[in-house]
Amino acid sequence: MPEVIFDSCVLSNFALMEGMHILKKLYAGRACTTDFVRLEILKGIHSGHEKLAEINQAIKDGWLEERAFKSRREKAIFEKLSTSLGSGEASCIAIAHSRGYLFASDDRAAREEASVLTVKITGTIGILLRGIKKKVIDLNEGERLLKLMIKAGFFSPIRSLREIA
Repeated sequence: MPEVIFDSCVLSNFALMEGMHILKKLYAGRACTTDFVRLEILKGIHSGHEKLAEINQAIKDGWLEERAFKSRREKAIFEKLSTSLGSGEASCIAIAHSRGYLFASDDRAAREEASVLTVKITGTIGILLRGIKKKVIDLNEGERLLKLMIKAGFFSPIRSLREIA
């Protein structure tokens, strides 16, 4: 059963830096995203970001599952959140809240909304740190990936994992 639900930003950060193997090693069989996030990813692929196809492949391979709403409650939470968030983030929070999943997002507004609903949160930095702690990557590889993500436009709250590792 999934334990973590990813929004498009976190998935994109790892896919664009060829780091999906990190997510797979940390979360295979326990990871999901929503059909709304998948649509966002498909739009990114069609607009020329071919590396995002790794996310689609992860779904096809089955280690990253795709989830849709199962209840009226999830849909109601989604509808409420959609007034201030994108559909990907809103759908992830609705499902995370209802099913007790960890929400992986770097979007400040989405993290704030999730927090109000007492949804547990992680993000790109937390995942890189978990990868180091679980020895999936070493600190140097984490630093290299973080620097590539920042160079590609990721707004990181830190400049170096060494600040908090």
